[in-house]
Amino acid sequence: MIVAKTLEEFIQARQALPHQESIGFVPTMGALHQGHISLVEHSVAKCSHTIVSIFVNPTQFNNPQDLATYPRTLEADCALLEKSGVDIAFAPRVIDIYPTPDNRVFDLGGLDSYGEGPRRPGHFNGVAQVVTRLFDIVKPQHAFFGEKDFQQVAIIKYFTRNLNYPIEIVQCPILREDDGLAKSSRNTLLTPAQREAAPHIYKCLKKAVEYAATMSPAEVIAAVTGEIDANPELETEYIELVDADTLRPIAAWSDAENVQLWCAVYARPVRLIDNIKIR
Repeated sequence: MIVAKTLEEFIQARQALPHQESIGFVPTMGALHQGHISLVEHSVAKCSHTIVSIFVNPTQFNNPQDLATYPRTLEADCALLEKSGVDIAFAPRVIDIYPTPDNRVFDLGGLDSYGEGPRRPGHFNGVAQVVTRLFDIVKPQHAFFGEKDFQQVAIIKYFTRNLNYPIEIVQCPILREDDGLAKSSRNTLLTPAQREAAPHIYKCLKKAVEYAATMSPAEVIAAVTGEIDANPELETEYIELVDADTLRPIAAWSDAENVQLWCAVYARPVRLIDNIKIR
């Protein structure tokens, strides 16, 4: 595996790959875990070659403290990737991705109007900035993203299609710990007590699927919020039931054929997100 730490090193390594063979791409912010590796495995199985980027993107953090504390473990990340059959690990500098300030504002089709969008202003525009920049550099045929970031995947699919990138966006299922907690780089920041409490989130989400049979959407949200917040280590920021296709919150079950529940929950100061298909 080649580790490219500058744009020049990456371009040289990328040009050495056969042009007629398919390239799979997994963009990450590092601090890799088995959730990331499952995306890599999907790429390795589908594509001739796999490229993984490791870049903590400053433009998608609206909280400077979150950016400062985001875990960075490049050496361990590269060891994991090498075992997983990756051809190139691209760990660029900020100047490689943003040689000049990126002031582009993207059309996100209104998909950022709900969920994470209002709570993290500018976040999804920052995601669009870095993902399009990486697409332009890496030039993959397939790109793999995890469903834990359900809203993000929908937005990436939208602007990829809208900007006519010839790239298939492959949506991969959430990988969870044995106790149900969605795998996340932020899990390493949890205290032992918080780590013990965090699986309670997914248990409550699974109850939401049952509640949906007899409760209204508002009642489901109230019940699940109450059950999560009953754990003293956890505090719900939001829970929404949305149309899985338009991402618009629903008021009645008849509002959407496919319904997803998504949420953000604090184990202070760590912020955890999760989601589940309701129907």
